[in-house]
Amino acid sequence: MRRDEFAEMKAFLEVARERSFTRAAAKLGVTRSALSHTIRALEERLGIRLLARTTRDVAPTAAGERLVERITHHFEGIASEINAIKELRDRPSGHVRIVCPDDAIDLVFRPRLPAFLRENPDITVELIVDNGFTNIVERQFDAGLRLGEAVARDMIAVRVGPDVTYSVVGAPAYFARFPFPSNPQELTGHDCINLRLPTSGTLYAWEFEQDGREFSVRVEGPLTLSNIASAIDAALDGIGLAYVPKDLVRQHVENSSLRNVLEDWCPTFQGYHLYYPSRRLASPAFRALVDFYRWRQDR
Repeated sequence: MRRDEFAEMKAFLEVARERSFTRAAAKLGVTRSALSHTIRALEERLGIRLLARTTRDVAPTAAGERLVERITHHFEGIASEINAIKELRDRPSGHVRIVCPDDAIDLVFRPRLPAFLRENPDITVELIVDNGFTNIVERQFDAGLRLGEAVARDMIAVRVGPDVTYSVVGAPAYFARFPFPSNPQELTGHDCINLRLPTSGTLYAWEFEQDGREFSVRVEGPLTLSNIASAIDAALDGIGLAYVPKDLVRQHVENSSLRNVLEDWCPTFQGYHLYYPSRRLASPAFRALVDFYRWRQDR
């Protein structure tokens, strides 16, 4: 394959993955017009349309989809060999991209990230906060982070944190207006801070358990948010009750800024796991991060 043919194929794969000339051009470090010219040259040389273009979207044609399927593993193999060569260096290096929910920043990454970066000065880490179920393959993340129960079975999963217990909390100012709920069903008479699930667009139903029986309660209130950190702030402001990880509000509970309720009903979930496709060969930088964060019970 000539060098220009290799460049054309690489450019085509990037556009097919991103479904956008603008985003693909930014990743390749070229102008949008130069990238468009490259794709046209490839299509003219092959004598077939590979990409269907509209004013809003770019998508592979049937021929384009076939080409993506046939050549992707070759390019992944090249990338893997380059990564293997980099392993010959004394220290792992590279860029690691991970998508995670907002509460995982404080629960998992923040406590140990300074030490990891000090020990690995040639590694850079990019954490993208997204509370939805992001497709890490399409968006080219090295890994995602989810609670153990939510990881798909076709993924490699590495536990990186302890079990996560949830709690229902409210501020003293809130309880000056409302009584303490004695059971989860009484939450229907309280102002609760809802969480909108970005993937489905629905409101999260608060989960509880008692005597091995799991159930959920759909709550109502004056405020709906899309992330845990803002829900904690709203609870501190006395707007309503929030359903959040217990460890994130421990300090607020200890200094009496928030009060825990329904503790006997609140569940504990399997801790956070890094997950990634089994067919993807992990880079040395990513392996270093996984080894550093791998959860050990004695930690």
